[in-house]
Amino acid sequence: MQSSFIDSYGRHISYLRVSVTDRCDMRCVYCMAEDMVFLPRQDVLDFDEMERLCAIFINRGVKRIRLTGGEPLVRRGIDGFIGRIGRWLWSEHAPGRLDELTLTTNGSQLSTHASALAEAGIRRINVSLDTLRDDRFEKITRRGRLDQTLRGVGVARKAGLAVRINTVAMAGVNDDEFDDLIRWCGEIGADLCLIETMPMGETGEDRREHYLPLSDVRRDIERRWTLEGQPAGVAGPARYVRIAETGRRLGFITPMSHNFCDTCNRVRLSCTGQLYTCLGSEGATDLRGIMRAGGSDEDILAAINDALTHKPMRHDFLISGGNGAVQGPARHMSVTGG
Repeated sequence: MQSSFIDSYGRHISYLRVSVTDRCDMRCVYCMAEDMVFLPRQDVLDFDEMERLCAIFINRGVKRIRLTGGEPLVRRGIDGFIGRIGRWLWSEHAPGRLDELTLTTNGSQLSTHASALAEAGIRRINVSLDTLRDDRFEKITRRGRLDQTLRGVGVARKAGLAVRINTVAMAGVNDDEFDDLIRWCGEIGADLCLIETMPMGETGEDRREHYLPLSDVRRDIERRWTLEGQPAGVAGPARYVRIAETGRRLGFITPMSHNFCDTCNRVRLSCTGQLYTCLGSEGATDLRGIMRAGGSDEDILAAINDALTHKPMRHDFLISGGNGAVQGPARHMSVTGG
């Protein structure tokens, strides 16, 4: 294996997030506009192109890949692609180079795909779920069905997949449900991760109105639950505690109130082959253009290395209360893949 990717601040890049599609069967208010215009098919990487790029990253030391979207499970043929990437996973019987393959989903299609995910070598998934109330779920997702997502989570657990529930914390929207979510996750054996809302793309919602610092949320939760410290695990944005009463973990992702950029070990590949070295910055490198112009793997490697020299020290997200500023990339979250 060649030397690993390192950015100009000495951070080793070992984690790749791959958006397999910009399409989704929901229109969550913090992620998309209600009337989205999706990409034409020819603009989206085919699975051979995606696998080629993943292989380049794996051969240069990337150990974790997370598949995202949009909603990754709505793309036709996704099970086969996941199986192809799964062949890179290390196992006792077939040593490989990839330590972990994971997936983020809204859960709507899990009932159909959970078994295939487990067979491909995926051991854990993240499920985006912001409420356990039908009326709120419909309002937040604009078209989703709560029973469909909950059924998918149940099927995933039966298939042996570990589940982390991702909940965007929103003032005046779901801030009275965190105790319910903690209890429910304890009952089904899932971890819970709370996430601050991020200003990405125009969604038709004023995110200043719903911004909720998780430091305040944690202080409130501590009044009713016993939060125990957890040792640092794999580098990532979430900071975890253990809830003594349930035995499950509770994570906090705080891009707005307390950024975690100094330990950032990840880059993101969009479904159009754009490489984003930072979720909160506009700059991207066009790897699709290099491939479709007949570029070699060495050409792609050179472009990746050049992009990493421009990976910023920290993101540019900003939400100020009242009449303050909202600052972030113009692209929607679904374009980059979260």
